[in-house]
Amino acid sequence: MAPVAPQREIVAPAILTVVSAATIAAAWAFEIIGGYVPCALCLQERIPYYIGVPIALLALTAAFVGSPVWIRRVLLLAVAAVFAYGAWLGIYHAGAEWGFWPGPADCGAGSAPPATSAEDLLSQIEGMRIVSCSEASWRFPSGWGLSFAGWNAAASLFLVIVALWGAMRAKAT
Repeated sequence: MAPVAPQREIVAPAILTVVSAATIAAAWAFEIIGGYVPCALCLQERIPYYIGVPIALLALTAAFVGSPVWIRRVLLLAVAAVFAYGAWLGIYHAGAEWGFWPGPADCGAGSAPPATSAEDLLSQIEGMRIVSCSEASWRFPSGWGLSFAGWNAAASLFLVIVALWGAMRAKAT
């Protein structure tokens, strides 16, 4: 059996795995249970989680099996880079919601399968729910608080800090 890294080597990858998985799970819960429809930029902001969670899990596994320190560092630095991009997306999106800069021009209507008749087209138009990237659908605390994009930026920045802390802390076992 391979050696297990000291507990201090497992802390950062464990935090990264749990927090990033919980964050994307919360986004899905707000959408599926809460009924909040994500805009196109919101969906883009999820991509770093789809990439970062598996890498964080690999870093956690690498720590558990006591892999060489350079492997753990590379994985943690990759997690930091992925969530730095996620933080940038969240800041950009939140800034567009606050009106600091314009949001993407293509953000608004979703895509639908091609209509085969005028009736299909009319029913698609009637059922379409357009979500703008420039308007926050929810803020916490209510009113002047952070939107989903703002909370994503905060979570992503936290994950970047933890990943960098873990990468600098990793020691050869």
